Amino acid sequence: MKNRINNYIILLGCMLMVLGNYSCADYLDREPDTILSETEIFKNFKNAQGFTEELYMLLPDIAKHWWVASFNWGDDEHMLGGSGANRYVIYDFDRGDFRAHINRGTCFLYRNDFIVYNSGDNIGRDAGRMGRSIWQGGWYGIRKCNLGIKAIEDDGLMIDATQEERNMVLGQLYFFRAFFHFQIMQYWGPMPYIDRVLGSEKFDFPRGTYRECAEKAGDDFRKAAELLPLDWDKTEAGKRTGTNNELRVNKIWALGFLGKNYLWAGSPLMVHGAGGPKTYDVEFCEKAAAAFAELIDHVDYKRDTKYSLVDFRDYNKLFYSFGDGWRIPGDKEAIMRSPSYEGNSRWRQSCSYYPAIIQSNGDPERLFPAANYVNFFGMKNGLPIKQDDSKMNAAGIVPYDLSSGFDPSQPWKDRDPRFYYNFVFDGTKVINAELGRRENLRFARLFSDGEYRSPQGNSSPNETGYCLTKFIPLTQNSFDTGSDDYGNSLCIMLSWLRLADVYLMYAEAAAQAYGGANGKDPSITLTAVGAINKIRDRAGVGHVDAKFLGSLGEFMKEVRRERAVELAFEGHRFTDLRRWLLLAEKPYTVKTSQEFNRIGKYAELDPAKYDPAKDPNYNPLENEVGNFSEKVLFDRKFDEKHYWLPINTGDVYLYKDFPQNPGW
Repeated sequence: MKNRINNYIILLGCMLMVLGNYSCADYLDREPDTILSETEIFKNFKNAQGFTEELYMLLPDIAKHWWVASFNWGDDEHMLGGSGANRYVIYDFDRGDFRAHINRGTCFLYRNDFIVYNSGDNIGRDAGRMGRSIWQGGWYGIRKCNLGIKAIEDDGLMIDATQEERNMVLGQLYFFRAFFHFQIMQYWGPMPYIDRVLGSEKFDFPRGTYRECAEKAGDDFRKAAELLPLDWDKTEAGKRTGTNNELRVNKIWALGFLGKNYLWAGSPLMVHGAGGPKTYDVEFCEKAAAAFAELIDHVDYKRDTKYSLVDFRDYNKLFYSFGDGWRIPGDKEAIMRSPSYEGNSRWRQSCSYYPAIIQSNGDPERLFPAANYVNFFGMKNGLPIKQDDSKMNAAGIVPYDLSSGFDPSQPWKDRDPRFYYNFVFDGTKVINAELGRRENLRFARLFSDGEYRSPQGNSSPNETGYCLTKFIPLTQNSFDTGSDDYGNSLCIMLSWLRLADVYLMYAEAAAQAYGGANGKDPSITLTAVGAINKIRDRAGVGHVDAKFLGSLGEFMKEVRRERAVELAFEGHRFTDLRRWLLLAEKPYTVKTSQEFNRIGKYAELDPAKYDPAKDPNYNPLENEVGNFSEKVLFDRKFDEKHYWLPINTGDVYLYKDFPQNPGW
């Protein structure tokens, strides 16, 4: 693997600092092939930090990686197939072709070169938003980290610097070395943990076990947590860049990923492999709970960080900004984000979430929430609307639980408030502009024969009965924005880690480590169920019902459902299903639609008969439907090999101890 990896990770010299006011301007006037000595690169904090800053520029912008970025590959999104649907990873993944992430490259895992496998050029700051990837960028970043650590710790460079400055540079290097290994591991499985600078020696690194890799990553994350400050703005070095430190690694980043690394290592797939039991490693879960507890202690008890949950009225600020100068979303809840390589989010976010009848811009391929996933959003009282998975039929459809308060004749009434933040459902007002003869499109027509779903005159009809609005304001349609406006004032950003995710991971780790819903790390008072209820309190949702508190197995059902709801469509589901060993099992393989017709007063919502725009009492939650049912759109045929992604075939032939993943 030596030649291939060396292509990925060759260091080109001192790189421009990109996230703040530090500058390598003294070096930019030199010829591109000028080589600087290590002594010059690591002479002082300014130069060493300039070297380190490129690591941030290796992070993919998950939501804007490609024209139609594909990052939800679980049971959450359904792609409407068009003439070019097979360009997108989700199309191939649904059909079991996980090699598509290499061959097509239209996702953030591999660099987007279509059929061309990345040669290693322009991996860093010059790569553009499409050129950044976990695999190529990760190996490159690992080598860069090793070069920096060796220069400072082994070679004794960075002499003209304070201890604080040395610690801050080293903390970033240790964090990113662990982070890139972790990201590669979570998709491709255990890897050689490269913790030294490689030269021309023969490669003899076996892939080892996931446990071994996770322990080494954990050591690096812990070192980073000990070296890094809680807040760069409160350090002497950080004060030089004023308030431009928001996207730089700090102790909270390191603690968050320390816990995540251990929780993943303790999860069923990583412990037992595909086909094994769905049990956790308690020791790793204890370590995970302890790391999360340390983070939560800073946030909730010491209150010495800048992080907190945003108010629910500002929930959209976590995901997008609109019309305010391309502000990077995330607010005070986002812990780790990548830089934003392109301000606007015009293609995917504006053009891919609505059917063509109201959003004619963009390609015909559209992404709609699968109805089976929408069903995870329960009632406002906190109860799930579906029965236990054991009640599902042969097709993989689970019956509704009417004891929750769910009413199939009014299926959108009294739902979890996050439901209304995420989805456009039938009867929702979508368009504000003057429509003339198209007035009937103002309110979403998502019933089974409605115009939003009908192929007639609609090149990209909705198939599931729902549209996604979590990442876009409702006005991102052709009528409100105009036919030539792709949403240039809209900026979407997905966090690599946000605080709500930390609470949910703590709940899972604490429950597994300490026996159930009331389990907790000894250092704090927050219990597993208390962490989930904290997230629900923010949204105004009822607490976890007592019937789920009696056993670890029952409680885990609500842990998994809460992750599905709070972190919906943020790129987590595919990995969650894999690590829980659920990806290849029904009902998680099926994608469904909801079928129904309108009845009662609002049957038509046709201005010629009843104009809801003129009715001050109109409320889509009160709309009545008939013949409500669920239909399977697609059943994915997965088996044990699909729990890990395949490695590029050329890599697995490079040396004998780097085998292909099972089944590929």
